[in-house]
Amino acid sequence: MEREAMEYDVVIVGAGPAGLSAAIRLKQLNSELSVMVLEKGSEVGAHILSGALFESRALDELLPDWQALGAPLQTPVSEDQVYLYRSATAAVKLPAFAVPAPMHNTGNYIISLGSLCRWLGEQAEALGVEIFPGFAAAELLYHDDASVKGVATGDLGRDKHGEPKDNFQPGLELHAKYTLFAEGARGQLGKELIARFDLAAGATAQHYGLGIKELWEIEAAKHQAGLVVHGAGWPLSEHGATGGSFLYHLADNQVAVGLIADLNYANPYLSPFEEFQRFKSQAQIKKYLEGGKRLCYGARAITKGGLNSLPKQSFPGGLLIGCDAGTLNFAKIKGIHTAMKSAMLAAETVHTALQADPEGRSDLVAYEQNFKASWLYAELHQARNFGPALHKFGTFAGGAFNWIEHNLFGGRMFFTLKDESSDHEQLQPAASHQPIQYARPDGVLSFDRLSSVFISNTAHEEEQPVHLQLLDSSKAISVNFNEYASPEQRYCPAGVYEIVEEAAGPRLQINASNCVHCKTCDIKDPTQNIRWVAPEGGGGPNYPNM
Repeated sequence: MEREAMEYDVVIVGAGPAGLSAAIRLKQLNSELSVMVLEKGSEVGAHILSGALFESRALDELLPDWQALGAPLQTPVSEDQVYLYRSATAAVKLPAFAVPAPMHNTGNYIISLGSLCRWLGEQAEALGVEIFPGFAAAELLYHDDASVKGVATGDLGRDKHGEPKDNFQPGLELHAKYTLFAEGARGQLGKELIARFDLAAGATAQHYGLGIKELWEIEAAKHQAGLVVHGAGWPLSEHGATGGSFLYHLADNQVAVGLIADLNYANPYLSPFEEFQRFKSQAQIKKYLEGGKRLCYGARAITKGGLNSLPKQSFPGGLLIGCDAGTLNFAKIKGIHTAMKSAMLAAETVHTALQADPEGRSDLVAYEQNFKASWLYAELHQARNFGPALHKFGTFAGGAFNWIEHNLFGGRMFFTLKDESSDHEQLQPAASHQPIQYARPDGVLSFDRLSSVFISNTAHEEEQPVHLQLLDSSKAISVNFNEYASPEQRYCPAGVYEIVEEAAGPRLQINASNCVHCKTCDIKDPTQNIRWVAPEGGGGPNYPNM
């Protein structure tokens, strides 16, 4: 099948903070470069979800006049609170001196990352960047010498069996001298590149969390613009799991509430979605949400392995940037400014390489040197032990270690802790655990999956190939059902996976149209049998301001 091809100097996959920052920086360095950004969401920002607390350091460098340009940073942090939750009613508020230094947020902003990305998209387009929303990068293209040639977008108009329909349109080939991959956590093409070029050699296993978030409008009397509430412990601790929670007070009587469940949990009966519903009943959270209205829901995996898990980010013909590589600073619980800085370094490296060799295609090994000379590397190096300490020692002992390292030693311990175990390997057989009985949702503070997916504005073309692929369909029952009680029914926050009992026995049904593109199934499946691939461009959630 012949596909139309388009040529660019640089193609960027993903219009998140990393992809857009790279595009802007490239145009700042050379306005003559042809730069194109490919975005699978229906518009820039449609698939963007983050807490989000924002440190403006990278933006200050990228667009120093961002205030005059109208950047949507309108809610500075006014107060930090950190709690250790013991139960639904008991909580211990930590004094400021007892909180690890990286978790202090003075000078930061509470933002909608989707709104920031829309604004960054406007700045990029004003510089001449071409942005193609609604087109999913589905395939890597290679030159004969095995260097990356670019990407191809997915076909449009195939039925669920893969056959062309009347409205069929083949994908486009986008060729570039260099291709930058900024797909976010567990990127489909990034995952393939890491395997093909063995980029993770020497790195520890990557680690992930599942972030589940709701946006609420609360009573004006309960609202405190700029208040940041972080927490850990209950309810995840009841089932031996770890993670954290947040409640951020934005402008206009809105709050963002969320739970991040570390995906290294062992109990196959655990449901991060249900744990989030329970979390909202905690007295310190409930007091804000009671009488309020839920506006939006979403979920997204978070790449949080940090410096120890970073793969080699360069390969012949391109770079991995932002969360596609894993640049989030887990100690700060922030990855936007680090993603933006990694993208700016990538743009500068590409610009220098094209000046030396206009043909491109080389392995941009200079990126690693530029990275190590930057504040980004220094910041991630200081935070390198934060996640492994929590994994090895637990929430309380790990938190104490992190306080000592960051408050007394400034993140400069002489040793490095490492967690070599993959998250999916930690799941234990169902026989080792008792089923968890979760309460029915009350429709006031707690809700079910389907009503939640509804307010995420998720939509997919129904008649298209299923984008959640089983590498071996028999394992869904022979392994996942028989050994693990089908954990995909519980770790998916969108009701995609369902066991249907039939006369012939149980069958796994995949409700792909519910998928909010969180990628958790690709990460947590115990046999790594589920492969998430991009559906038709434009499908998925349509978050207004998450």
